[in-house]
Amino acid sequence: MDGRTRRLGWYLTLGGLLAVIDTTVTVVALPRLVEDLDTNLTTVGWVTSAYALALVAVMPTAAWVIGRYGPRAAYLGALLLFTAGSVLAGLAWDIGSLIVFRAVQGLGGGLLNPVGMTIALAAVPPHRRGRMMSLLGLPVLVGPLIGPVLGGVLLDHASWRWIFWINLPVGAAALLLGRRLLPPPEARREPAPLDVTGLLLLCPGLTLAVLALSLTGESGGVVSGPVLVPLALGAVLVAAFVRRAGRVRHPLLRLSVLRAPGMAGGAGTVALFAAGYFGAFLTIPAYVQIVRGDSATLAGVIGIPQALTTGLMLQVATRLVDRVSARRLVGLGIATATAGTVARALVLDADTSYALIAVLGAVIGLGMGATLMPTMTAASRSLPPADLPSGTTLLTTVSHTSVAAGTALIAAALSWAAGRSAPALAGEGIAAVARLDPVTRAGLVPELAWSVQFAVAVSAVLLGLAWFTSRRLPGRPVPPPAGGDPAVSNARGAAGPPPRPST
Repeated sequence: MDGRTRRLGWYLTLGGLLAVIDTTVTVVALPRLVEDLDTNLTTVGWVTSAYALALVAVMPTAAWVIGRYGPRAAYLGALLLFTAGSVLAGLAWDIGSLIVFRAVQGLGGGLLNPVGMTIALAAVPPHRRGRMMSLLGLPVLVGPLIGPVLGGVLLDHASWRWIFWINLPVGAAALLLGRRLLPPPEARREPAPLDVTGLLLLCPGLTLAVLALSLTGESGGVVSGPVLVPLALGAVLVAAFVRRAGRVRHPLLRLSVLRAPGMAGGAGTVALFAAGYFGAFLTIPAYVQIVRGDSATLAGVIGIPQALTTGLMLQVATRLVDRVSARRLVGLGIATATAGTVARALVLDADTSYALIAVLGAVIGLGMGATLMPTMTAASRSLPPADLPSGTTLLTTVSHTSVAAGTALIAAALSWAAGRSAPALAGEGIAAVARLDPVTRAGLVPELAWSVQFAVAVSAVLLGLAWFTSRRLPGRPVPPPAGGDPAVSNARGAAGPPPRPST
């Protein structure tokens, strides 16, 4: 990559850092939010799920927004909305207002990834996209290192409100730098019409499905009215969207890009792996703070080895995927993450060594670093420039939908298991422990540890299933053009939308 492209890649990592820090910093805060806002773990899970669902709601419009306003204006507007939502979340007065303001954050953050990825991947030739993705993956190293530790310190010594306000200086810096580093605006082109009907089918459908998953922990399992009704309605709406997307000229998501080599396998792998990996983020903070009664800072520190190995392996794997079989690389990554998660589920008990938990987290991180970004790189490599907005929008929509679904499912599994093993907690789940007296709480520790163990096992199942879909990834890397690297236009020309961009 030349100097200009490299600077662009480094800048785009700043927006990614915002999103990653915001996700990881809230994980250690969930038990504290349960106590301070007088609610339960399932409801607090919507602090994460509302953010992820708002991402999903706006992501499908990314290709249309790029065509309508251009990549520069789309990216800066997303940054501004995300930063404003962070400030509002810090001012929230109850759990309801916090969930709403987190959704505002998500509306901005939902455009950062697909717009940023479109700009970045269009700036380099296909056989060098792994190098660009290694830059875009740096937040996966820095964010999990900064987020949990900083969040724990702020929770222990200040207030949970500061975990949102820390986005303000980063967002302001990104807005100022973007005016200089992002491609200058081009002449405005007439975009394809926005598929409003598709938007009204897909977004409520996904929201209802995630809502149903989140209710399984409180309503006695899947076979119950409160779960089956929203789940069935959500499935009908999503099915109607899929049917319609194949019949209209300008669908909200161009599902036809799934026919490109590796795209279907990549989307399936991203869906299952993201659900299992990110959905399990709340398990160890819940174990440390609720089961063992230790500090939020300690919960963050335990996650450092996992963040380190994730980021370091990501830098290696996203470069290797330019030269080796993506199918083998990603398959090995999934197997490693699954093995680490299974081992963690087996060893968790009332007094498991924190050092052992951290070591197994490092193993899981190695697998993560070799899976998610390499999968997206390999899946999008066969797409021509005109299809990049649609392809990256689809992959990021799948990823963030899965994060919301996985978080809801694993939080529900944790609450269900707590109620099952300790009947006194039925209805409220593991979060009710914070209200118990020390003697009663100490007597429930073995049962609560089993609840976390069960939730981790659910994560392991999802990760294992991702291995099967990864078998459809490309088996060989894309060779460079015979005449060497094609002349790549500057980021302005490369990232600009085609005359009639498809959504």
